[in-house]
Amino acid sequence: MENRARRTWVLGGSLVGCLVLGGTLMLLPPERPTSGPAPAPGPAAAQAMTAVAAGVPAALPDLAALIAERAERVRAEPRDARAWAVLGAAYVEQGRRSGDAAANYPKAAEALRTSLKVRPRGNAEALEGMAALANARRDFRAGRTWARAATEADGARWTSYALLVDACSGLGDQQGAGRALERMLKLHPAPAARARAAAVYRDHGRREDAAAALADAAAGATEPAERAAWLERAGQLAFERGDAEAALRYFQEAVRTDPDQRAAQAGQGRALAALGRTSEALSAYRIALAKQPLPQYALELGELYESLGLGHAARVQYDLLRERVRGAAAGGVDEDLVLGRFEADHGDEEAVESAVRRLRDEWRRRPSAEVADALGWALHRAGEDEEALWFAARAMDPEHGGGLRSASYAYHRGMIEKALGQDAPARRHLREALRINPYFSPLAVPLAREALEELGEVAVDEEVPE
Repeated sequence: MENRARRTWVLGGSLVGCLVLGGTLMLLPPERPTSGPAPAPGPAAAQAMTAVAAGVPAALPDLAALIAERAERVRAEPRDARAWAVLGAAYVEQGRRSGDAAANYPKAAEALRTSLKVRPRGNAEALEGMAALANARRDFRAGRTWARAATEADGARWTSYALLVDACSGLGDQQGAGRALERMLKLHPAPAARARAAAVYRDHGRREDAAAALADAAAGATEPAERAAWLERAGQLAFERGDAEAALRYFQEAVRTDPDQRAAQAGQGRALAALGRTSEALSAYRIALAKQPLPQYALELGELYESLGLGHAARVQYDLLRERVRGAAAGGVDEDLVLGRFEADHGDEEAVESAVRRLRDEWRRRPSAEVADALGWALHRAGEDEEALWFAARAMDPEHGGGLRSASYAYHRGMIEKALGQDAPARRHLREALRINPYFSPLAVPLAREALEELGEVAVDEEVPE
């Protein structure tokens, strides 16, 4: 309910409403020129400022230096709208990279709104920052609104279109994402832009194009944090297609390049578990969680423990997941998707019903393929298989943004079809799941194999065309 209220405020208030600020922000005097040009930032802050302005990942130590430097600047010159915008964007990036939303996102919002108060017109930098903040909070409707406003303020900034791509993709608006992508690549056909394009290619099932775009981006990266981010995404792609060894190489190289690349550290855990190197996998996950305690990592580690018969250790991680969801909510982040997935797979009957309600709300907010898949599975777990199948099919429908070739999606659909007595399509989708990625889940893979054994061999007249 609190998340819904926050989203309603963001959207209902519109861009003008965000400028009506309370407290000390209203005490700012009318805009006037600053006393002079800002002093040049130090080397670390300058690197982070360049990265933030270019819409690429920045190193955590450099971000800390930039935040300190910009905070000092706005204390000295509270009318410097650009300094406020850079400060806000830096807080967004620090929150994203550290996983500490509560400590960073409220500060980001305050700085960005102050920038817009100081300069309400043509302030594309602050509008972009608001779009990035909304996307980081998974409030993609607000993100789309802010990103469109940024493109209207300055249509030559490719980074505004990159944020619009992210927001449209989060909403399952593939046509909108495609249009924004086309414009972005016309403005800036450079490796960093192609890395953003890779996510769209992936969602459309164009894995080869996505891999090529990420390879170009990694080769053209100018800073270690940027290169490590693209290597981590390449590792994700490799794991999704079932190539655990290649995924591990990408993840390891990402961590060597930037030791603060915790998504790659968690990726190592995923790949090592697939390769049977369990002790190393557990260690990798623990390291990732120690530095970036995201709910998704806790869920993955908990499921790995559960697959090993370590129920108590799994419950510890599930408790951490709930704690991190609460912490994320304090920073305005919507983690209903991961919480709904957890409740559907690991909760009692009451929790499963909670998952259905939670994910129905999420579907109304952002009708994307990943939400359709999660809601379909929760409905199946609640015994509502007819409706569950509609959502499972929607998640895999290319006409509605379901072009991603996902082993998890295929598994969920196959199990729902099996429950409905649709044996032929169930066989096909369960086999597809294992063919796409035979390591997609330490808990679900054995269940998929068991279900296939129960279904038996395929009769010739039962075959269903692809």
